[in-house]
Amino acid sequence: MEFFRIKKDYPFMRHALVFNVISLLTFLLAVFFLATRGLNLSVEFTGGTVLEVTYAEAQPLEPLREALAADGYTDTLVQNFGSARDIMIRLPNKEGADSNGLAERVMGTLQKASAQQPELRRVEFVGPQVGKELASDGAMALLLVIFGIVVYLAMRFEWRLGVATIIANLHDVVIILGFFAFFQWEFSLAVLAATLAVLGYSVNESVVVFDRVRETFRKKRNMSTPEVLNHAITSTISRTVITHGSTQMMVLSMLLFGGETLHYFAMALTIGICFGIYSSVLVASPLAMWLGVSREQFIKVKKEKEEAVV
Repeated sequence: MEFFRIKKDYPFMRHALVFNVISLLTFLLAVFFLATRGLNLSVEFTGGTVLEVTYAEAQPLEPLREALAADGYTDTLVQNFGSARDIMIRLPNKEGADSNGLAERVMGTLQKASAQQPELRRVEFVGPQVGKELASDGAMALLLVIFGIVVYLAMRFEWRLGVATIIANLHDVVIILGFFAFFQWEFSLAVLAATLAVLGYSVNESVVVFDRVRETFRKKRNMSTPEVLNHAITSTISRTVITHGSTQMMVLSMLLFGGETLHYFAMALTIGICFGIYSSVLVASPLAMWLGVSREQFIKVKKEKEEAVV
């Protein structure tokens, strides 16, 4: 299905250097913010205390957040889970703070903040060691995903396309992390899941473009490599608009109406989708061209059998 069709190929590769300079600058800025500011890791990574409470009726969250902040519980995450009556409270570790009786003190604050009496369902302490293990496991998951993508693309297409795709898509991941470092948004397991989802999502776009590149190399012998890349990108623009537009509409609804629970998850997906379009189309293709992709790599030359000498 197509919303529109562009009959004349747009010369994207003519501006390849500009696209990659913009990509390099954004990448370096993201690395700079990661190195200087670092990520604002959530309780899952740094350790802390998790409380689950329930109310008889739906309870607004903002009065609870204000009451906890007034009593000195800063950087506290208050969110619903399951239903509007069930609330999860995450408190980060603090040096010198007495963890004994923390649940009782928090429950006292909650009782003063609302006319309803909360019921404590669960208290769980997450130690720093557990947080370090989650961080290392998350990094290992990211590395395995990257390795699997490179192997898949090298087997399906050609190693130059695999290298170009993974460089472009890692650019998306680093930029997402750079945004979270610059604004000091909380980086949680949900955001990590969104980052891995963006990596796979961007790869899908690159696969579509490079599949058209391979098809064009085989069908149109009179085109040069830049012309083939221009044709592949132009012919898939309608598909890109439909796919990314529909996905972004869903993500935008989560961003606007999903509340604090889904806010940073949807924010990571939004950044990834926007930069994923750019990198998968306008960064990966120029990199493939500069790495030397050509028609000969996709067309097998038939060798003539030598006639037997009598």
